[in-house]
Amino acid sequence: MRTTIAAVLVAVCGAGVAQEPTKPGPEHEWLKKHEGTWTTTMKMAGMESKGTCVYKMELGGLWLASTFEGEVLGQKFTGKGMETYDPVKKKFTSIWVDSMGTSPVLTEGTYDKDKKTLTMAGTGPGMDGAATKYKSVSEYPDDDTVNFTMYMGDAKEPAFTIVYKRKK
Repeated sequence: MRTTIAAVLVAVCGAGVAQEPTKPGPEHEWLKKHEGTWTTTMKMAGMESKGTCVYKMELGGLWLASTFEGEVLGQKFTGKGMETYDPVKKKFTSIWVDSMGTSPVLTEGTYDKDKKTLTMAGTGPGMDGAATKYKSVSEYPDDDTVNFTMYMGDAKEPAFTIVYKRKK
């Protein structure tokens, strides 16, 4: 493992060549606003469940890490996410893993400041384990509420929704 890390560092940084590290920008500051503990209400398949999500900026202020705990279809559920802004692509990117599978969901997208909406799209495992398309829409009506909607495949109706409320 250590040799892999060393090889990656040499490949990325070059042998003996100093490179200025990426610094957080305004998009990372926007992500940082989400730090804290949030209560959640998830609706899926006609069922409603409660949970919590904790957000924290990590890795030099470049990544917003999340830990989600709750229930999905009556089963205990835990998920972890990492979100950042990629200044090269000029897009937000996200990695999601959870207790229902061993493959990540990878998405990227843009934030519309006028609509206060982050729209992300990508791929990950479907309910049957096969690769499927994902699209999420996060609406931010105020600093303490997020209305999250997830679509899977080509569905016009959401697979699930989650309302996040900041815990005070």
